[in-house]
Amino acid sequence: MTITADEPYLHVADPSFAIDSEEVLAARERSWYARTNYGLAILRYDEVSRLLKDRRLRQGSAAWPAHHGVAGPFADWWSRALLNLEGEDHARLRRLLNPAFSPRAIRSLAPRFRALANELIDAFIDRGRCEFMSEFAEPSAARVIAILLGIPEREWKTIADWASALGLALSVNIKEELPRIEAALEGLYGYADALIADRQQNPKDDFMTRLVQAQRDEDRLTHDELRVSTVLLIFGGMDTTRNQLGLAIQTFMDHPDQWRLLAERPELGPAAVEEVMRVNPTVTWVTREAVVDFEFQGLEIKQGTTVHLFSQSAGTDPRACAETSFDITAERPRHFGFGGGVHHCLGHFVARSDMSEALPLLAARLQDLRLDGTP
Repeated sequence: MTITADEPYLHVADPSFAIDSEEVLAARERSWYARTNYGLAILRYDEVSRLLKDRRLRQGSAAWPAHHGVAGPFADWWSRALLNLEGEDHARLRRLLNPAFSPRAIRSLAPRFRALANELIDAFIDRGRCEFMSEFAEPSAARVIAILLGIPEREWKTIADWASALGLALSVNIKEELPRIEAALEGLYGYADALIADRQQNPKDDFMTRLVQAQRDEDRLTHDELRVSTVLLIFGGMDTTRNQLGLAIQTFMDHPDQWRLLAERPELGPAAVEEVMRVNPTVTWVTREAVVDFEFQGLEIKQGTTVHLFSQSAGTDPRACAETSFDITAERPRHFGFGGGVHHCLGHFVARSDMSEALPLLAARLQDLRLDGTP
């Protein structure tokens, strides 16, 4: 199909491209989709919502290592992680993992999450300034994972460094960074193996024991599935929550009235998390790949086409939200910051619980929030 006057084009590989730019907003007004140099971009709420659940699309990231000619330990782990499985393999693993993420069990950790947030704030509050990402966001995200898994919290920097190194695999420099990536993976596997062995011999009333004992009918997780899933949990939980906390602070600095409101009404913590993730999510788009030829709203989509679902653009679509300004008291349709469909983030309740405790405490204790220099 040739590009028409009504069909926008976005050069998403341009270093200056930004998903929250006027360019993307203008494209969204012209059309529900745009062509890009990496396939299609879906820009509006309704179409993103429907395509996230469309079984004619599969997870689009599975082939990422192969695209860059990468084989070996990382590619092997990536291919077996829940994120990239499909069909019955995905459904089975998700069924077995789900009980470990029981909202009731994770909710019981809320007092520990609050104590952690206060401890981190205490370390810099008297100075009246902080480097937020390194002094709060990163240690908070890493220590929440440590609390969840039963890793000694003093070792948070080790797992944070490994998780960050593993994240280099998602860059276009994956091949050049492969030695660091695979060293981090080996370190994380070591942690996972030790945790699994300990809980098999010394079960406790905790998340890791629930994971090790996960069983459905006669089926249970193999050791390999446990270690692969534990590494994914550490990596995914650390990276996304750290970044989302930073984006939350950035958003609230642009809306000081909302920051003051959150301090006055801490019960709005959960709503604040959802509103931040609607307008300024860590995961700004989700990638899928067409597994068959099909037609969607008059557009022919060929098998193998990459389809980027622009969750940030969808979250601020005026067709879904009549009033799109940032407001932590407003009723909103569900955002896509945790994905959707069968690949909806398994650990979403952990991130939601952690940030729902942290943000009201930060708002109450870090008043008159402003930048100290250029970020």
